[in-house]
Amino acid sequence: MKRLFDILVALLLLLVSLPLFLPLAIAVRLDSPGSVFYRQIRVGQGGRTFGMLKFRSMVANADRIGGHSTVAGDARVTRVGRFIRKTSLDELPQLLNVLSGDMSLVGPRPDVPAQQAEYAPQDWALRHQARPGITGLAQALKRSAASPSERTEMDLRYVREQSFWLDLKILWWTVLQVIGKGSY
Repeated sequence: MKRLFDILVALLLLLVSLPLFLPLAIAVRLDSPGSVFYRQIRVGQGGRTFGMLKFRSMVANADRIGGHSTVAGDARVTRVGRFIRKTSLDELPQLLNVLSGDMSLVGPRPDVPAQQAEYAPQDWALRHQARPGITGLAQALKRSAASPSERTEMDLRYVREQSFWLDLKILWWTVLQVIGKGSY
């Protein structure tokens, strides 16, 4: 049921957001040279890697300039990048990852392979029992204010407690976070 829900909602969201793709692509390209999309290798369900898509919000080759996480005021983030991150528009291409089956609408956020070193082996294994999501508990409850340990704790909690109703709550809380109303 979750996979069918993911496909139907992703298709609907893609149809609704498709008119934004061209203006966003133009804005990203005009703001800084480089590709419009950013593809990063992430770890998915069962430990399989996949290419996660986003609208590029940082300067080209930002990975080589800094680490895999951004910090407040990160100089690698472009002007357009600040806007699309604040509004979560940079995440729209991940709907294609949902349709391909690499991601779900809701789940633990996918890590880059190097982050495995930050986990106990049993936590890494548990985390990857679920398909990674565009949003999850940490994003729904704290947006980007969650510390790395809080994100890990909430991602593992999600895997242990996942249900269709929890997914619906997380989607609702995420919408409230994105529009600036908090999670409740």
